[in-house]
Amino acid sequence: MKYIFGILLFVLSTTTKAQTLSDALLYADENLYGTARFSAMSGAFGALGGDFSSIHINPAGSAVFNNNQVAVTLSSLNTKNESSYFGSKVNSNNNSFDLNQAGGILVFNNYDEKSKWKKLALSVDYENMRNFDNSILSIGTNPSQSVADYFLSYANPGIYNSNIPLSTLASNYYEDLDIRGQQAYLGYNGYVINPDPSNPNNNTYVANVAPGSFYQENSVETKGYNGKLAFNFSGQYTDKFYFGFNFNTHFTDLEKTSLFYEYNENSTTDGMRELFFKNYQRTYGNGYSFQLGAIAKLNNNLRVGLAYESPTWYRLNDEKRQLLATTGYNYGNPPVSGLSDAYVDSDVLIVYPAYKLQTPSKWTGSLSYIFGKKGLISIDYCLKDYSNIQFRPNDSYFRPLNAAANQLLKTSGEFRLGGEYRHKLWSFRGGYRYEQSPYENKKTMGDLTGFSTGFGYNFGNTKLDVSYSYTQRKAQEAVFSQGFTAPQNLKSQFNNISVTLLFEL
Repeated sequence: MKYIFGILLFVLSTTTKAQTLSDALLYADENLYGTARFSAMSGAFGALGGDFSSIHINPAGSAVFNNNQVAVTLSSLNTKNESSYFGSKVNSNNNSFDLNQAGGILVFNNYDEKSKWKKLALSVDYENMRNFDNSILSIGTNPSQSVADYFLSYANPGIYNSNIPLSTLASNYYEDLDIRGQQAYLGYNGYVINPDPSNPNNNTYVANVAPGSFYQENSVETKGYNGKLAFNFSGQYTDKFYFGFNFNTHFTDLEKTSLFYEYNENSTTDGMRELFFKNYQRTYGNGYSFQLGAIAKLNNNLRVGLAYESPTWYRLNDEKRQLLATTGYNYGNPPVSGLSDAYVDSDVLIVYPAYKLQTPSKWTGSLSYIFGKKGLISIDYCLKDYSNIQFRPNDSYFRPLNAAANQLLKTSGEFRLGGEYRHKLWSFRGGYRYEQSPYENKKTMGDLTGFSTGFGYNFGNTKLDVSYSYTQRKAQEAVFSQGFTAPQNLKSQFNNISVTLLFEL
């Protein structure tokens, strides 16, 4: 049994195309770690405010602060993945340590008794909204399908309604072709596919693989982050109302290294026997969004909140490098008897034109009840329509992706519940989170569930908070996005520990 060694990381699809729905969801969906207090209460802060991470839920929350503060949060994230591929189960682990949050706020109290504006607040807060470090390895024996079908799906007309002449693959360089031609080029020059001998036009292809079963390993390495910097302005109007506005800048950097291995003993005289296919891809760029929010005190104990978050408008860039190595029989032109090797290294980092991605907007309604100085309970409910994901320009390349988003994705609801109990200088917290799948078909991606807990201690002008949160989600994804669509079943568990140090100035 042949294993791929190294760090093996997880993403929702391993296509060599940079732009997929799975990739879009990496930017449309966000983690809820933030400060330790925020994380310990599962992010249920829309009507509470008074916490740096609450500003990213409802920007009116900064007006609840009573004095100037700065805070820094460090987090340790452990991700456990279990994959099931044709009955074989494999576990993988990944650990990362990050600066998860850093922010400061200035509060300006208005002592003019004639003015209804009681105070204004200005704040800046950075948060790592998504940690891309993750890992998975899938291993199994496919009873009938080879990865050759992936290369055939690009080489043959199929969904493209056009042929690729053999002369295009035989006489051009990899870097001179479009992404479809590049995949067909790799398959042809790596002897994974051959021209169809029954077609005298030499513009259709067949697999150079004997039928039977195929041992396969699939892995993806990812690392990077999706950061958000919020510039916040808010104010308190009378004793009952808080209003706020955020202008957010986003910056992201994601690297993926996918590795696929296949081996068969279906023939000892003809066709491909062994294959190693490596893809490196980097996506980076920036974006912007804005948020509006309000909080109202219905009485001394009850608060309600409403917030709107605009779409995030990203401008992204993709880079890619590929390598294919195979071993098989009767390679070459003319064919050479016995086993031979083929090695196709693009040796070129392809830089694609910049494109735009628009993620969905979000509405958040919140309700909280405060038990004097003893504690509180808070509820948030969010709605986000993932079918509004859009790639730009809406040309022949992106139009199918936009249509797929409209058909396969849906409006997702998220429920968050958090509570806090205070005893002298100690605070004890807990929370629960449930988020619906963004897909119409929950087999593609299941619902997310999680819980959290934590505590804090008040030293006076300094506060220390610690939290632990757990979430889990199941998914079923094809190994590649087209042609070779063997399903791998994934169960992911996320364990996060955060520590926040806060200083009142």
